[in-house]
Amino acid sequence: SIKAIESSSKEDDTMWLTYWVVYGVFSIAEFFSDIFLYWFPFYYVGKCLFLVWCMAPVPWNGSQVIYHSIIRPCFLKHHEAVDTMMGNISAKA
Repeated sequence: SIKAIESSSKEDDTMWLTYWVVYGVFSIAEFFSDIFLYWFPFYYVGKCLFLVWCMAPVPWNGSQVIYHSIIRPCFLKHHEAVDTMMGNISAKA
């Protein structure tokens, strides 16, 4: 999905690919932190509001903000190592 977002052809799928990348990162983070977070009052209400904000059809929706400020810089910093690792894995397969 990140490769499709960063490709030169920008189509309507960019918004949803961005959402799914952010949702995937959120799900991984939540997997490890859910043990502690579910004890907080209104955790599930906050989670639902966060996901609605990520899907909102506005230019400042959560998925665009989080992707461009956190995920994209991290990916651009490490994308060569990820590509090399994936190439090694596919060669071994």
